[in-house]
Amino acid sequence: MEKSLDEMISENLRREIEESGKKKNEIARAIGVTPATVSQYCSGKAQPTLATLSRLCKYLDCSADDILGIK
Repeated sequence: MEKSLDEMISENLRREIEESGKKKNEIARAIGVTPATVSQYCSGKAQPTLATLSRLCKYLDCSADDILGIK
């Protein structure tokens, strides 16, 4: 069964965060959301807005294509 876009985004975001070595609290502070919100993004319970996705990508030094699973 193919993963939904929401599942793919949360999985890719978790991977990028792990690879960055940064803590969710640190990421949340840097992008202007709560740590709980970052956790919700990683669990798939919420999705970042485009503006937040942009800040995440800049902070994590990755592309939106990596998060969105675009090849």
